[in-house]
Amino acid sequence: MEDHLLGWLRTVDENRLARILANRPDAIAPPWPRRLDTLAQRLGNGFAVMEAMRGLPLPALQLAEAGLTMSRPTAEGLAAFLGVPGEALAPWLDHLCDHALAWPDDDGVIHLAEGVARWWAAPLGLGEPLEHYLNSWTISNDALRALARSLGLPSHGNKRRTIARVIEVLSDPVRLDRLTATAPEGTLALLGRFAWDGPSRDVDGGRFVMHGTPEKWCADHGLLFRPSWHVAEVSREVALCLRGPGYHPPFQPEAPEMAAIPVDPEEVDHLMTLAAPHVVERCAALLDNTSKTPLPLLKTGGVGVREVRRVAKETGCDEDETRLLLEVCAVARLLAWDEKSAGMIPTERFDRWRLDEGSARLRVLLSAWWRMERSSLRKIDGKYATVLGDDPSGSAVARVRRAVLAALADLPAGTAVAGRDSLVRNVHWHAPLLDQALLAECAPAVLDEATLLGLLANGALTDLGRALAGLGASPGDENDDAVPQVEHDPVLAEASTRALASVRRSALFGPDLTAVVTGPPSAELAALLDRVAERESRGAASVWRFTTESLRGALDHGYDADELLDELAAVGTIPQPLEYLVRDTARRHGEVTVTTVGCVVQAGDTGLLAEIAGHRRLARLGLRLLAPTVLVSAAPAERTLAALREHGYSPVPVSDTGEITIHRARAEEPHHGKLILLPGGQVAELSEFAAGADPQAPYVLAEPAPDPHEHARRLVAAGREETDKHGRTWAVIGRMATRLPTAQQSLLGFVVDRGVRAAITLADGLTATISHGELRSGTLDAWCEEAGDYLEFPLAEITEVRGAY
Repeated sequence: MEDHLLGWLRTVDENRLARILANRPDAIAPPWPRRLDTLAQRLGNGFAVMEAMRGLPLPALQLAEAGLTMSRPTAEGLAAFLGVPGEALAPWLDHLCDHALAWPDDDGVIHLAEGVARWWAAPLGLGEPLEHYLNSWTISNDALRALARSLGLPSHGNKRRTIARVIEVLSDPVRLDRLTATAPEGTLALLGRFAWDGPSRDVDGGRFVMHGTPEKWCADHGLLFRPSWHVAEVSREVALCLRGPGYHPPFQPEAPEMAAIPVDPEEVDHLMTLAAPHVVERCAALLDNTSKTPLPLLKTGGVGVREVRRVAKETGCDEDETRLLLEVCAVARLLAWDEKSAGMIPTERFDRWRLDEGSARLRVLLSAWWRMERSSLRKIDGKYATVLGDDPSGSAVARVRRAVLAALADLPAGTAVAGRDSLVRNVHWHAPLLDQALLAECAPAVLDEATLLGLLANGALTDLGRALAGLGASPGDENDDAVPQVEHDPVLAEASTRALASVRRSALFGPDLTAVVTGPPSAELAALLDRVAERESRGAASVWRFTTESLRGALDHGYDADELLDELAAVGTIPQPLEYLVRDTARRHGEVTVTTVGCVVQAGDTGLLAEIAGHRRLARLGLRLLAPTVLVSAAPAERTLAALREHGYSPVPVSDTGEITIHRARAEEPHHGKLILLPGGQVAELSEFAAGADPQAPYVLAEPAPDPHEHARRLVAAGREETDKHGRTWAVIGRMATRLPTAQQSLLGFVVDRGVRAAITLADGLTATISHGELRSGTLDAWCEEAGDYLEFPLAEITEVRGAY
């Protein structure tokens, strides 16, 4: 099949090839192919074909399914079979060709990629072709001759000719009608069930050996075949004849209409500007809360309902919002499990995230939701799933989310979806391979989540939602640590900047010790006011109230009165009552002190404790006498014990209950990190390598794939080059790679001719893992995994080649 595809690729023009590369991003994923034969291998890969089919609309799949049932499908034959004019079929046939899932040969016969057939065990409910059954090892030559005689055909001749005669009879509706006219009563009803509800059905095997039964008559005349005693099947040709000449497979070239109503675009835009900053602000509040109180997980996994309600109450969010934002933050790697804290706490990425500009913070959250493989607000049997628990649907949930937003994006601006049922039908037409039950369950949840995130307002997509739905870049996998390209999409960046343009960065301070923000507060303003005041309301206007307790909390976190007043003065005019309250609270702050000690040292001998307290070499422990027999150390117990023993004393550890606790220590196994190969042949641990990275760069951006149109131009030009490669590879390598032994020269030749993967070492000590090589005047132009691009390596400088598996 790859040969047919390669032959067709050599005939297509540059525009068609560019459309194929654009529709099949897997074809130009690194290392991107530089020859048409390599491209054909990628396009024909079974898994890649199945992934491409997930994005096909219903008519394209219906056309492909119909083509699978025909032995030599053509455009005209498919149109007649589906009962539609050729012009209605042409755009969908082109759609398949633009995805390299179907292509015509020189005779006009349509070939389908091998992976296409994997979606249907029985296309259109039809069985295998007659030839499959007649050539089976279960059909002996004697049985084949007996079948021919039952059909009134000559039984002499070779097996191939006999099979052709039987197929000719059983594929002819007229001859099949004459044949079934002499069948026992009930035969047509039996065959009808197989034709419409088959092709395989459970049967009573005994009736196939009883004379006079419809089952035995059908088996004797080749209308039914039994792969096992209790199972029978009908062949494809017989089933089509039984369905009659008026049968046409379903074909729906037009999408079902989605019920829509007009909405006010200005109101939609306004609601977006309210929701977007609220999302950023609430995520920061949730993460600040988990930094103070780590979020524990259930033994079965996930966060319990009680914890979700606690966090919602303490942060002022509702439960639905808390559920959604906790899962979004976890996918964005802003929240993660910490073994030491025994709970979910903010990560270092959160520290960098909160210092970034508002639009970048919003894009991180939207990107995480776009690739999240769970539905936060989906209800099953009237109940939500466990927050951060496992979802067996996995990536299918993310595909439902993208399909729903894509369908909403087809509505014109100023219109909103009016009925969720019509939305589900429309989404199913655009993405028919999605599970319909899952789609019906998740679609309402997608709408609710999109509304909370500012992507949907009054049932209509906002500019932010349209930017996200129109992304061309792959969203990435939920478990992928690399930044998805969607976070850097210019259209999404512009929309997110505009969504946050109306945030308020100042507050109105009243003499009643309140602060009012008339509009969505910026994340920085909301964080400041949340630190020093208690929020009383939110919405179109947010209100905070200053109290002695709230100000004392700010002072407990390191503020002093002047610093606190300066920060508040930067966002508004401070009234005199508020200033008095701040200074009075600061004056009383610290009336009672609490000192932290590392451990307590006790002894009955007061002279011994006095000696220890005055020992010069123990001064670093910060020892202080609280009583003649009580000494406190600023260092922890382990360090204090070690220092005392080092200087000749014999202390023992005591537990909180007063019991001596001496345990046998266990030797710890050394921890080995993941090793990586660096240029020059050096080896380093991954943790050391990561630590040397730029601390301001939270992610690593993958090298973008080449532009489809430019790469199509290069592929077409490469296909036109006619070079004699027979023996050329080995001759050039043998002549130029003189530092390599013969066996390693052969391995290098496989890198060129077969694209295998190998590790090479150059004369200067540089090491590289290469594949997909080409020879260019004394150099090897190959894909370098370390560089993420094609590089040139002089053949004369290669000193070693090793297999890389």
